[in-house]
Amino acid sequence: MNVLEIIANYHVGFLSGLLVTLKLCLIIWSAGLVIGTGLGAAAAHDPVWGKAVHGAAFFLAAVPTLVVLFWLHFPAQAMLSNLTGQEVVIDPFLTSAFTFALVNVMAMAEMTRVAIRDFPQQYITAGRVCGMSSATIFRYIQLPLLFRQLLPGVLTQQVAMLHMTLFASLISVEEIFRVSQRINSTIYKPVEIYTALGLFFIAVCLPINLLAAYMHRRYTRNMSER
Repeated sequence: MNVLEIIANYHVGFLSGLLVTLKLCLIIWSAGLVIGTGLGAAAAHDPVWGKAVHGAAFFLAAVPTLVVLFWLHFPAQAMLSNLTGQEVVIDPFLTSAFTFALVNVMAMAEMTRVAIRDFPQQYITAGRVCGMSSATIFRYIQLPLLFRQLLPGVLTQQVAMLHMTLFASLISVEEIFRVSQRINSTIYKPVEIYTALGLFFIAVCLPINLLAAYMHRRYTRNMSER
């Protein structure tokens, strides 16, 4: 049984796992892009928030995400059970979504904070000399330049978060990797099954990585250059 035959025979299972993976990604990506960039913008203008965001991002980058996932799942259930006096079972999908969203939010916040902090003041000064208001300067000068600077890193970060969803299988989330494991336990064709899984990630991630590389070459530069 080759890869195409496995995909054809077990397409229902692969599709169900794919949908769970995409649901996770939708939550993770949305949280990172909306909450993360907003938090980063606030942290760039407030030293206290800036230190908090930097510290949280540094901590989450240092600790393996799998460890954080286990911390937020098993001990959290035990603590809640002790507090309530009855057994508390947290949906592993919710734990995974919260953990990965937290990691993405802090990574995006730190990227945004640094980009805004390092934005050259001469661009803003030039806008003021031309009589532009602060809102106009932000809309027509800062935002386009920051968008171009951040986009390659943002795309790469979201691909990394997609890969990270594989960890959700370790707490019994029925995403595509866990489905692949179940299929493999039935027919034991690990090379073919995980090749099919790899094809999915290539189909999704390769275009994003190519776009990130293009955007990096095309737009990213040292904005402090005069």
